[in-house]
Amino acid sequence: MFDNLSDRLTRATKNLTGRGRLSEANIKDTLRQVRLALLEADVALPVVKSFVERIRERAIGEEVGKSLTPGQALVKIIHGELVSLLGSATVDLDLRAQPPVVIMLVGLQGAGKTTTAAKLALRLIKKESRRVMMVSVDVHRPAAILQLETLAREVGALYCSSNASEAPTTIVAHALDESRRSHADVLIVDTAGRLHVDEDMMDEVQAVHSAATPHETLFVIDSMAGQDAVNSARAFGERLPLTGIVLTKADGDAKGGVALSAREVTGKPIRFLGVGEKIDALEVFHPDRMASRILGMGDVLSLVEEIEEKVDKAQADKLAKKISKGRGFDLSDLKDQLEQMMNMGGMAAMLEKLPLPGKINAAALKSKTDEKQLQRQIAIINSMTAGERRFPKTINGSRKRRIAGGCGMQIQDVNRLLKQHLQMEKMMKKMARGGMKKMLRGMSPGGMPPGLG
Repeated sequence: MFDNLSDRLTRATKNLTGRGRLSEANIKDTLRQVRLALLEADVALPVVKSFVERIRERAIGEEVGKSLTPGQALVKIIHGELVSLLGSATVDLDLRAQPPVVIMLVGLQGAGKTTTAAKLALRLIKKESRRVMMVSVDVHRPAAILQLETLAREVGALYCSSNASEAPTTIVAHALDESRRSHADVLIVDTAGRLHVDEDMMDEVQAVHSAATPHETLFVIDSMAGQDAVNSARAFGERLPLTGIVLTKADGDAKGGVALSAREVTGKPIRFLGVGEKIDALEVFHPDRMASRILGMGDVLSLVEEIEEKVDKAQADKLAKKISKGRGFDLSDLKDQLEQMMNMGGMAAMLEKLPLPGKINAAALKSKTDEKQLQRQIAIINSMTAGERRFPKTINGSRKRRIAGGCGMQIQDVNRLLKQHLQMEKMMKKMARGGMKKMLRGMSPGGMPPGLG
């Protein structure tokens, strides 16, 4: 989401020159570049002005330590201000109330409220061990009611049926009663949206809020909506006691300005990021980690947490034992690794959280590692026999033609996959013989795994 902003800010601070102190003169051009970078990212103008001014006030006269360059000193200041702008601390959902705790989702049509409701329900069920019920009060779009019912079944949540002929307040009253009878811990209320803010919409959502008396009222906002999203956030904030923000479609081509503006405009913390179409693609928002990602420092903590959550530990242990016994890394093992990577959102999603060296173009690297490429590689392996997967060296020219024809690929694609497997097999053998140091030496130039450089 922050690719362009990250690139611009990194370049701006790298160009900074100075001696032992940051001054008005030597940071003037850098701050101008920071201002332009923020404006290009669709950050609201008042937010840009106050943000740049705070950096200027902190930077002027700042001593540059012996271990830092002037650029690094300014990056440290910008990082601190970004953390402050994004909310300083991670704010968890407050579920400390008499059940059912009501969570109400509000926002414009198309922002992703219904999908977010399902993602949130899944998170509460899996991570918090809560009994969750869902209900839709979107009587203007009957398809939304059906969509939520389908998603509730998919995530394993209870569902309170509703009808487009009923009043939203009646539906909420029924849902509250039903959730108590079902001993639900949490009731998620998915409200109606419009293409723009209007009086009828605000009156309706206020009435629903009064009937539901939610413990949490989350404003769902589309990361790609730009300044319109910030204006709607302000409008909802004036009419409802919002408790937090959910940013959706953060994995898309959004410039990132909404994330930086919404917190400042509403004064409410960003709670979650929607980072994909998959039903589990919802991340807790950590201001300090996001600030590091914006400045190209990566977010290794989030990556480690994701690996711990999504990687099959039993499968990983099995592979480690197999390699340590000298049985080799075959194509079935490669397929397992590719599937694990897809489960984590693909290599591009992982690269977003890694601090890459300055010489490596992150955007270009991500474009070479899209999810479709992983799917194509898995399709090639699926087109092979069990024997071919176990003994890749038996795959000759005629077998390659058959495999390529079976998955609709070219022979060159099969060759590329076999070469990648060979490189990974060598890396695994070095790792088994001499640990991480030998594995790192086995990597291709630039420190990236074979096939990704």
